[in-house]
Amino acid sequence: MPTQVDEIAKVYARSLFELADKSGGEAKIAESASELEAIAELVRGDAKLREFLASPIVERDARGTALRKIFEGRVSELTLRFLLVVNEHDRSGHLQSIADAYDMMVQERFGRIEVDVFTTTGGRLEPAVESAIVQRVKAAFGKEPVLHSYADPAMIGGVKLRVGDQLIDGSVATRLRRLASNLHERGQSGLGRDLSSFLT
Repeated sequence: MPTQVDEIAKVYARSLFELADKSGGEAKIAESASELEAIAELVRGDAKLREFLASPIVERDARGTALRKIFEGRVSELTLRFLLVVNEHDRSGHLQSIADAYDMMVQERFGRIEVDVFTTTGGRLEPAVESAIVQRVKAAFGKEPVLHSYADPAMIGGVKLRVGDQLIDGSVATRLRRLASNLHERGQSGLGRDLSSFLT
């Protein structure tokens, strides 16, 4: 699941995006996105690596040397230089957030939009549900949606979508709350009418 993207992450992501664009256009942008996502995935799955990248105890030079050993020859020169610059500014602990910010810029460039879909179980959506979501997101945002499915065990049923900063809640719990609220409001107005007719 994507991390919270802060302004600092956006600044670093923007720098890489512009460098990639200048050095090779969309092909280079896509290559950097793929490499950065692979690195972020590695960091997400390895607690020791996360700690190593974020720890203020580890000296900057030692971390830079380690980053070069790990990634040299495995990623492009541009991505490696970017990792070293991020380390020089003591932002290695923000790599996941930077990767998420970069991904958002890439999707924007390619006319796509990331959509997080939450259901009770996660996993693959029913084709009819997936098709409905795709059509509605396309109609609303004018972009090709890229769906990511997640489980939310707290849900009773239905679907929740997160598109950027927007949450579209079609869960059963929310529908029940709305129904209860409507019934409550109707009950209040009905009671008001009854009292009014009783007093006159």
